[in-house]
Amino acid sequence: MPYRRTENVRRRLAAREQAILSAALALAGEEGMHAVQIAAVARRANIAAGTVYRYFPAKTDLIAEVIATVSAREMAAMRAAADAAPGPLSALAACIATFAARALATRKLAWAVLAEPADGEIDAMRLDFRQAIAAEFEARIRIARARQLLPEQDERVAAPAILAAVAEGLLGPLAPVYGDAGTAREAVQGMTLMALRALGVIDARARGLVAQVRLT
Repeated sequence: MPYRRTENVRRRLAAREQAILSAALALAGEEGMHAVQIAAVARRANIAAGTVYRYFPAKTDLIAEVIATVSAREMAAMRAAADAAPGPLSALAACIATFAARALATRKLAWAVLAEPADGEIDAMRLDFRQAIAAEFEARIRIARARQLLPEQDERVAAPAILAAVAEGLLGPLAPVYGDAGTAREAVQGMTLMALRALGVIDARARGLVAQVRLT
């Protein structure tokens, strides 16, 4: 009986922590990272601010968890899409398109965890996420280049350049606003084609490397 009560308490605590994190993610997705304040998160989660502090002693702790959650989710999706592709170039295209499509589907949240202007402490937290994305692109480029499917190039330079192009071209303040899913899909495909051309794949569409993408 005591063990069962302990499990019930653990489940309650985990559910409350998830409610806090979900509230923080929702606020970041609606208004940006600056909206992730302890009082606002407590109101959204319908709990006392003191309860939030028990789980996350400082706002930066909560923001770090938001960034880590988004990072884990997006990296898993990119890798799954690339690993399911039939070849190195298809894997590279799937990796880029998946990142772009998912980022555009949650545009404000993606911008918040990648590049929204913020203080230095938050920028340092986000650097790990940007490095993980660039490292995934770099690995896929290296594999394709080793198979002589891409021209000689420095993937350490190319990978962060692709990340910057997607972030600024689809998410940033200069990027267009897409009014429907159809034009958003076209934008993702266009961005993927541009990235592949920049890497040396001139005939990506003709080779079937850019398939339909889902905005999830």
